[in-house]
Amino acid sequence: MAKDLLLITPPFTQLNTPYPATAYLKGFLNTRGISAFQMDLGIEVILKIFSKDGLRDIFDRAQANNSISSDNCHRIYALKEDYLKTIDSVVSFLQGHNATFARQICTPNFLPQAVRFDQLDDLEWAFGSMGHQDKAKHLATLYLEDLSDFIVECIDENFGFSRYAERLGRSANSFDELYQHLQNNITYIDQLTLDILAERLITVKPKLVCFSVPFPGNLYSAFRCAQFIKQNYPKIIVSMGGGFPNTELRSLTDTRVFEFFDYITLDDGELPLELLTAHCLESRSTESTTLLKRTFLIKEDAVFFNNLSTRSDYKQSEIGTPDYSDLLLDKYISVIEIANPMHSLWSDGRWNKLTMAHGCYWGKCTFCDISLDYIKIYEPIAAKLLADRMEELIAQTGETGFHFVDEAAPPALMRALALEIIKRNLTVSWWTNIRFEKSFGQDLCKLLKASGCIAVSGGLEVASDRLLALIQKGVTVEQVARVNRNFTEAGIMVHCYLMYGYPTQTVQETVDSLEMVRQMFQLGILQSGFWHQFALTAHSPVGLNPEKYHIIPDYQHITFANNDIQFTDTTGIDHEQFSYGLKKSLFNFMHGICLDHPLQEWFDFKIPKTTIAPNYIENALAEEPALNTKPNAKIVWLGNTPLVETITKSKKGHSWKLLKMTFHDKSSYMSITVDYEHGEWLRDTLANMLVANGKISTYGQLKTDFELQFENFELFWYSKALQTLRNYGLLTL
Repeated sequence: MAKDLLLITPPFTQLNTPYPATAYLKGFLNTRGISAFQMDLGIEVILKIFSKDGLRDIFDRAQANNSISSDNCHRIYALKEDYLKTIDSVVSFLQGHNATFARQICTPNFLPQAVRFDQLDDLEWAFGSMGHQDKAKHLATLYLEDLSDFIVECIDENFGFSRYAERLGRSANSFDELYQHLQNNITYIDQLTLDILAERLITVKPKLVCFSVPFPGNLYSAFRCAQFIKQNYPKIIVSMGGGFPNTELRSLTDTRVFEFFDYITLDDGELPLELLTAHCLESRSTESTTLLKRTFLIKEDAVFFNNLSTRSDYKQSEIGTPDYSDLLLDKYISVIEIANPMHSLWSDGRWNKLTMAHGCYWGKCTFCDISLDYIKIYEPIAAKLLADRMEELIAQTGETGFHFVDEAAPPALMRALALEIIKRNLTVSWWTNIRFEKSFGQDLCKLLKASGCIAVSGGLEVASDRLLALIQKGVTVEQVARVNRNFTEAGIMVHCYLMYGYPTQTVQETVDSLEMVRQMFQLGILQSGFWHQFALTAHSPVGLNPEKYHIIPDYQHITFANNDIQFTDTTGIDHEQFSYGLKKSLFNFMHGICLDHPLQEWFDFKIPKTTIAPNYIENALAEEPALNTKPNAKIVWLGNTPLVETITKSKKGHSWKLLKMTFHDKSSYMSITVDYEHGEWLRDTLANMLVANGKISTYGQLKTDFELQFENFELFWYSKALQTLRNYGLLTL
């Protein structure tokens, strides 16, 4: 099974689905005829730990090392036989292999319980009347988290399900601490990781090993694995790419990094990897003459950035469909950690990952890394090609769920993709990240829902028009509220990313922002949210022009990572003090409780009263939409062929024919009655407008066609009968 390349995602990213970077690269390499094998070391290590043999080894080591100190871990150790008896069945259930086991898990006192189960008193309140499957997943998740606590205390303090030794990678301006840590003896988790890696190196026999490092929590393991390869397989070439180096290592100067890695590539990985592969496996030309793309290496005892190739990066249509082969797709673990609807969507179940576009079509938000290529260079993918890739992934993985991981999915492309999905009669579920812009009208949201869209997430950030303008978000709070309403009424869940502590933000604006969020939850137009404190990054407009935003950055001498920057807010406000109250209130709002509590009750310090009117969001939603349709607006019919009945009516000796049209949808039906001739035109027009037929008319075309036979199309279009039909699938886009 020898391959030229071995693509690795190091521990740990996520339990429920593979991080997609290596799948994208493997799909591209397929188009270039380059053989590659990929692996997610994280899930393989997790499955090794959370098995009967793995846990027995952990319990034995903890006892032998006399490292059990807390009452909680003493309790877990005392229950070790119960853990050993249940662990394989619990993991199998979370992998989706034994659904009937849910009822056993939900049986009182079936699972051994430690401190994580203390929250069970709130289970019914937090989750409502959950079905057995969801409740069992949550209980099983608490069970695993108890074991994780035991591992952290007794075996390896750096362990975490979705990160490992993250502090060593986060904002590490100097390589010193990480380098020193790599000189220490390997940990138990390291040993498991390296054992699995060694087995794979023997079977794959790669010439080039490429680590994709998306997050700080993957960095240490990547270095530890690279160190192992250098010590034991010196002929294998080792490289690193991915989200972490793309954002953090752009100012790299420390030559010690290259004791572990031969090359580090930045930004889109396809062309850099192709050129690097040719250099390493074919030409082996000298570093001084090789034409590489965005690649760090050592040259004359110094770090050199080789960007000598003049070739342009591949277009998104040229990189191929992600290839998930080699990955253990049936082994991932579906967990439910907390009662947050979006978090549940993220972690419960396996999603095929795709992007609708490279970069961000908006590209203006001042807190975002818009100066970097992964945001700055915007290139959408044609809807037909996206649908082709969806069908390929369904055939390859057997999964029909898709998470489009865009910075912000473009509304026009979402519309085109939705129409393509409906045209192909695909049954899929999908969700993505958006901007809450006015393009998301009621009809577009209905179309997205009809195509399988189940949720959207987007940045409301600070719910203050002044700060939204400073952020250059391009939206207002009123607009966000209307868009949220449109999605919610269409049956699409809405999650908002919320921010506090943005430069120049006042205490009053924080309180008013919370009030805006409270009103949205109270009106039912927002279902999920998450507060995070503003973080200053080196590549954002705020980081590049801090004086404009009245902050004083604490710049460090950079030889390694450079992204998060400490700073002083000249307002002198301690934004951190709001963290607990904001998050606690949001947790309650998401469960529909305490919505009438005064905002002061969420904080243990004095806050000012809100200046927002109690019906502010309600008034924003009350605005009636204008009844004017642009000539180039697309008119789409999603409904079925109606049942038609001719009716004759008489009045004062005069009779006339009407057409009664009955329309059925999945849950109900309704009828409209129109003039017979108008009805015949409408029936024929709707038949021609079915999305499955691939024909979509514009409002102007319909008007022209109608007025070849009749008069005043506007009067007919805005009639009560046609407005009723809008609820059954007649959409204006």
